[in-house]
Amino acid sequence: MPKPSVIPLSVLDLSPVSANQSSGDALRSTIALAVAAEAAGYSRYWLAEHHLNDGVAGSAPHVLAGLVASATKTIRVGTAATLLGNYRPLQIAESIGTLAAVFPDRLDLGFGRSGPPKSPSEPAPGQPAPAADQSAERVVDGLVVPAARPIFGAVLPRKFRLQSELLGRFPGDTDNFENDVQDIIGFFTGEYRTKHGEDVTATPALGQSPQFWIHGSTAGPSARLAGKLGLPFGANYHVAPATVLDSIAEYRAHFKPSETLQEPHVIVSADVLVAPDEFSARRIGRGYAQWVHGIRSGQGAIPYPSPDDAAEFTVDAEASELIKDRLDTRFVGDPGQVTESLRTLQRATGAQELLITTIAHDPADRENSYQLLAEAWGL
Repeated sequence: MPKPSVIPLSVLDLSPVSANQSSGDALRSTIALAVAAEAAGYSRYWLAEHHLNDGVAGSAPHVLAGLVASATKTIRVGTAATLLGNYRPLQIAESIGTLAAVFPDRLDLGFGRSGPPKSPSEPAPGQPAPAADQSAERVVDGLVVPAARPIFGAVLPRKFRLQSELLGRFPGDTDNFENDVQDIIGFFTGEYRTKHGEDVTATPALGQSPQFWIHGSTAGPSARLAGKLGLPFGANYHVAPATVLDSIAEYRAHFKPSETLQEPHVIVSADVLVAPDEFSARRIGRGYAQWVHGIRSGQGAIPYPSPDDAAEFTVDAEASELIKDRLDTRFVGDPGQVTESLRTLQRATGAQELLITTIAHDPADRENSYQLLAEAWGL
């Protein structure tokens, strides 16, 4: 039997839709994967929030969290992240409070700040702003840290702007992030007051105790707020690897102990695909470049292609540069290879937990990847 690892592993699921698969198929696969992840020993099952993507069905994480919690028994369930500007704080408190009341001591609520920029020339929150020391690829303690680049290229795509319009977002509304976080927590603790000093009872949130997290991709407001409030921080290596070390350093530099957390606590995400051997893993993972290119080019996540269809996908030099950082920082291989890469990620970041996201065309390959990793890691 493998020796148990001291570093917990958790799952981040986007509910990807594969080619020739329906959204219902993808969501049912998410629930089935959650059951398998619990049995394999993963600690948390977190759900992402994405909108207007043909290839991602995870657009209602609070609803899906309830379905996942109902299908499982012990694994913690939550969001990574709930994008605060898409809701009013009371709505979030009531939704998560409902789940926390039914599934006590199992809910995690992750706060995310993504939203429209204040001006067309300003990058959207979560898009790394290249700095002088991020203009070239680095290797830090064995970890590849690629050059910084905007997640969506030079121009924010129309689809992203349309999403903001449909969700009622407005330029600069992310400036409300800190107040929204404080308000939501206040609904749970009973400390919320209106601007006129009135008490508010948010049933069923009041008295419930989900675990609060703040997630961020840069050394910006999210990292600083997580430190200021003494909350655990989710750092993003799988989408914004160029700035992961800076975001963690910013969080730790601003950390103040709180009632729930005495020392900084970080979970770092990684894109992973494991198969019995490296050849099989790379074959299964062929569709990844085409899928990431859809996102980075502004088209949005496409239905994940089959390995055979993806084999015909080619990109020019400009498109290749757009996705190179994602390809270079995805861990693909046999269990031993991927385990070693994840230990490098943990060592370089000092993370207390790792968050694994895995996408494949066949849900069975995705589930098998998590199972093989759990066994090799020693869960």
